[in-house]
Amino acid sequence: GSDPLTLSLALDKARGKQILRSCGVPTADWFVVKSAFETRALAPTIASPWFAKPLHEGSSRGITQANLARSVTELHAVVEDLLERYQQPVLVESFLPGAEFTCGVLGNGVSAEVLPIVALDFGALPPGAAPVYGFEAKWIWDTPSQPLDIFECPARIPSALAQAIQDVVLAAYRALGCRDWSRVDVRLDAGGTPHVIEVNPLPGILPDPADNSCLPKAARAAGLSYGDLIGRCLEAACERTGVRLDAVLQ
Repeated sequence: GSDPLTLSLALDKARGKQILRSCGVPTADWFVVKSAFETRALAPTIASPWFAKPLHEGSSRGITQANLARSVTELHAVVEDLLERYQQPVLVESFLPGAEFTCGVLGNGVSAEVLPIVALDFGALPPGAAPVYGFEAKWIWDTPSQPLDIFECPARIPSALAQAIQDVVLAAYRALGCRDWSRVDVRLDAGGTPHVIEVNPLPGILPDPADNSCLPKAARAAGLSYGDLIGRCLEAACERTGVRLDAVLQ
């Protein structure tokens, strides 16, 4: 897997976005605030509506339906709440209105490949819910007894869009120095251009299909069993480090 530098860059969402932007990888405009007082001054610097989230969290912690703000007053309240609850800076982004996808990547260098693209169907969310795959969708609305039918894999999208998504995913993977495996979240802007939301160098890998873990889901769509997926990651790591896999297995 990825080294500590990549893990740190991915966890610090602003630093990760700075690296992506410097490498020409599209990502939504953003600013970071350490006090709610800054919000009203900085909000006009990027397009509304806005989406706010804690700077250093994972697994959708602190990412809820309430974080989408359509006015400066709403944004100020959201930021104030997040600062108080999570005791860390808040990242505010221009909210991208288009479709969302997540993409598993296996391998390194020129051999890195994108697994079948997973599309998110926000129509599966409860009526009136914002088009956000956040904490509620992952941990409250999606249960073993009533799984949330939100994923489509492979995504049924035009080949040109699929290629554009794959290109931006691999560019992000390489820009942050990901190794062996990762998952990259992508969302389209109003013009249909893919933008990277986040890079996940430690993606979820739950083996049970009922758990809606996206990397194993994409691997299954590619014809890989769970064992095959883990094996491919091990093979990539061995090749990268010059370790003979047969010697490891012995």
